[in-house]
Amino acid sequence: MPPGGANALCLTARIVELGAPRHTPAGLPALDLRLEHESTVQEAGQPRQAKAALKAVALGAVAERLGKQAVGSLWRFTGFLASPRNAKTVVFHIQDFQQDQFQGGS
Repeated sequence: MPPGGANALCLTARIVELGAPRHTPAGLPALDLRLEHESTVQEAGQPRQAKAALKAVALGAVAERLGKQAVGSLWRFTGFLASPRNAKTVVFHIQDFQQDQFQGGS
């Protein structure tokens, strides 16, 4: 894929685990968390239950705001996906979040 390719994710999810606040080597506040998503989507013209659990990280002011939220609360997160160095897993890097307008999920 060429540099500058699209990498954006918008996901409604519930916070299921908040790690301890920490700082990056550069001194930025950081927060590791786990999210769970559940929705009904259309695939090949049929409804499908979509569930996902994923690791996420937030940095800076977003990490500080997110660390104040309750486990179990539902939010709409925006950010991008990346793999840590030498890893095969994917981590959702949260750049912003807001209260979900549809408390049933989307």
